[in-house]
Amino acid sequence: MDFLNQILRVPLDQLPFYLITLVIAFTLHEFSHAYFANKFGDPTAKLLGRVTLNPAVHFDFLGIILLLIAGFGWARPVPVNRDNFSKPRLMGVVVSAAGPLSNLLLGVLGTLVYVMLAKFGVLDSITNERLFQAIMIFFNLFSGMNFFLFLFNLIPLPPLDGYRILEDIVPRRVLGKLQQFEQWSVLIFLIILVVPGLRAYTIEPLYQAAYSMYFQLAQFFMMLFGA
Repeated sequence: MDFLNQILRVPLDQLPFYLITLVIAFTLHEFSHAYFANKFGDPTAKLLGRVTLNPAVHFDFLGIILLLIAGFGWARPVPVNRDNFSKPRLMGVVVSAAGPLSNLLLGVLGTLVYVMLAKFGVLDSITNERLFQAIMIFFNLFSGMNFFLFLFNLIPLPPLDGYRILEDIVPRRVLGKLQQFEQWSVLIFLIILVVPGLRAYTIEPLYQAAYSMYFQLAQFFMMLFGA
């Protein structure tokens, strides 16, 4: 137990809630990419069985382990062939944005459910302190992590969705230059994630922004619904 506590970035008692959050967040994220790609005429993901809410299809074991011990990770990327789209660039933006937007939606829904539980007295009626703490921890992790994944995936560096969106909106002459430096962009991205000193100015502010979104949205919903 002590060994796990030392290597995990998440307290061991919060690990089940963290894993549940990741299962839901990653599954819906990748499903959204696959669903819209298929809707727009690219059957690649469907043929590979990716248009599904089955978590096992979307999970990457190494990506999950790294997320738990290093604070960043990934699911299995959904293959997309933009040549199958009638409007490749426009539909490419939608397909790329669908993943992060699914996490934004989950963050909003998680916050709303928490506020509704408070409004209708469900939280106040819980007398078991451990159960109460578990519910609070879950919603804190669920909403905060989904808002983080929304912001994180919009970073315009490969292999993130933000970069794919950038590829589809910049002029073609700029796109060529971007692709020339893509390998270096990947290296820069890895350096940002791995070097502890840089994380304090890159990844950590994203976590702070994500939880700020959660708390501010919760306050807004409470004011809106009189919770």
